[in-house]
Amino acid sequence: MPRWQSALHRAAPALGLFAAARLTGTLVLALWAWHLDRSPRALLAKSWDSDWYTRIAAHGYGRTVPWGDGAVQSDLAFFPLYPGLVRAVATVLPVAYGTAGLLLSWLAAGAAAWGIYLVTERIAGRRAAVVLVLLWGLLPHSFVLTMAYTEPLMTAFAAWSLYALLTRRWLLAGTLAALAGLSRPNGVAVAAAVLAAVAVEVWRRRGRTGPRPWAAALLAPAGWLSYVLWVGARTGDPLGGYFAVQDGWTSRFDLGRGALRFVREMLRGPTQAGFVMALVITGVGVLLFALLALVERPPLPVLVYTGVLVLITVGGSGFFESKPRFLLPAFPLLLPVALALTRARPRAAILVIAGLAGLSFGYGPYVLTLARMAV
Repeated sequence: MPRWQSALHRAAPALGLFAAARLTGTLVLALWAWHLDRSPRALLAKSWDSDWYTRIAAHGYGRTVPWGDGAVQSDLAFFPLYPGLVRAVATVLPVAYGTAGLLLSWLAAGAAAWGIYLVTERIAGRRAAVVLVLLWGLLPHSFVLTMAYTEPLMTAFAAWSLYALLTRRWLLAGTLAALAGLSRPNGVAVAAAVLAAVAVEVWRRRGRTGPRPWAAALLAPAGWLSYVLWVGARTGDPLGGYFAVQDGWTSRFDLGRGALRFVREMLRGPTQAGFVMALVITGVGVLLFALLALVERPPLPVLVYTGVLVLITVGGSGFFESKPRFLLPAFPLLLPVALALTRARPRAAILVIAGLAGLSFGYGPYVLTLARMAV
């Protein structure tokens, strides 16, 4: 059996469980949307950032939305790979841009689940890998994986880049990291993982490494840097232009000061359940990272990748309700939970997974149809 076919065969149970979880969640959302006389396709393909991505795919960059407080939201905040691929799919297939975005996201989610399985299998074994992939598909915010959003695509590149690092395929790891960097702003975490792995390789071999690790180190940040510099050149500020665009969306990295102010205001009075859920999920993410680093001790590239994602999420301000989505690519956070469930009694594990499934299948319809907040 070819190596890729063997890997797919081993991952088949995990992929089946993941597909069942996401199909069930999507079906529940569709039934609830029809009950409210809403279109499930519109909710998944045109909500919030999905609308920006499909507009970029159809018309290119150039859209801005001014607000009364003087802020201007520009579509230059959105990285180009996903809308470019959406445009390619819509050109090849007779489908609308929203449908093309959904097809691309669903395929990318499956590829991400496969890569997540292989990374986890190499670190913790097959049973933990199956459980972790299922948990990833049952997170409260996993409904984003079936939307026309970039998280599935970025996670797919990230997981396979990490797997390439663990199997010492340097050029593949660097190329996938560059593609991850063209997908999302936090795709820079994959480049950080590649650079950390290269640094360790150089130190172990006392600098006597071949050209491939060095090439990977040059490739990895190229995607992220190229888009940031392109936006800077387009706005007339080569180094600060992209960050000024993000500032127009109230998104900036301030080491968590903005997030703390938001939490203080939230705790002073009534608030939406979605904001409370965002606070809980972010707090749990920080706790799981501590367990991952101190107890499980995964390979350095996996730890660096996860740590950078957590740092960006916790240290960034703006759109507090979106922080769980920003943590969605940080799948190694689930490793302590997956290992605990593999050691637990079957009945206890089933109860935990069933409870998580109920929360997941209810939270997605709530956010997309009832909550008045961004995804």
